[in-house]
Amino acid sequence: MIKTRFTELFGVEHPIAQGGMQWVGTAELVAAVANAGALGFLTALTQPTPEALVKEIARCRTMTDKPFGVNLTILPAITPPPYAEYRQAIIESGITAVETAGYRPDEHVAAFKAAGVKVIHKCTAVRHALSAERMGVDAISIDGFECAGHPGEDDVPGLILIPATADKVKIPIIASGGFGDGRGLAAALALGAEGINMGTRFCATQEAPIHDGIKQAIVANDERATALLFRSYRNTARVARNSVAEEAVRIEREGKPFEAIAHLVKGARGREGLISGDPEHGIWTAGMVQGLIHDVPTVAELVDRIMSDAKAIITARLAGMLAD
Repeated sequence: MIKTRFTELFGVEHPIAQGGMQWVGTAELVAAVANAGALGFLTALTQPTPEALVKEIARCRTMTDKPFGVNLTILPAITPPPYAEYRQAIIESGITAVETAGYRPDEHVAAFKAAGVKVIHKCTAVRHALSAERMGVDAISIDGFECAGHPGEDDVPGLILIPATADKVKIPIIASGGFGDGRGLAAALALGAEGINMGTRFCATQEAPIHDGIKQAIVANDERATALLFRSYRNTARVARNSVAEEAVRIEREGKPFEAIAHLVKGARGREGLISGDPEHGIWTAGMVQGLIHDVPTVAELVDRIMSDAKAIITARLAGMLAD
């Protein structure tokens, strides 16, 4: 075992988290992560209503008796989801760990903390991590430029962002973005993190609720196979590079407004691709860590491998480099 402040705080065996992933963070994957000794998060907004989330939490509990949490991502929208109702569903379901992300989580963090829920807030900058710490969160997930999804606008990679955050933040931090094996876990611990968060790597597991065609595309892709969308709109997103993403980037670089690419990047189209297994159908989220993914194991096999490799690196390879 590797014991850290993260494992102690959340009562899990291994310093590994599976963060919220839209359309992917369902009971099948989260229960498998929990049973493997890591901390998984259901994605609240994958469920169409707060009532559906309550049912998904209950379903997950039929699959595991180990700790798991729920992700609540707050994003600005013309017609925002009923965030307060999702939050209340999480609290009333007895969830004890929440991952928050996105825009102005103050109200939600305060409510979760008042209900005794431990909160991990996902950040992409040191200044945001410090703000979240002042807000009272229990831990920070610090997301480097390599990550899938939204890496922020500062373009700081994990090799700098993780230790820069560890230098200034007193609460535990979890390293996110570019992690997929034991080497990454050992490196994250060396850089000052208390564990790692993985998204894309967990997508390429047998229990992930997406089509095998997408999983095999992740395996086939290398570290260059991502594209950055929405840069000119100051809402950068890293996705798998395909013909749809390249077309959206081309149109955006012509200076056209978001409405010109909306038909290409809409979430429903991306979800259809995850279900059908066609990696060229729409936009789907993936990180640069694709270059380190070479198989589709079970979650248990993946977690066991990561822990075994990390321990070997720490106790054998690195220790063997110390001069007598």
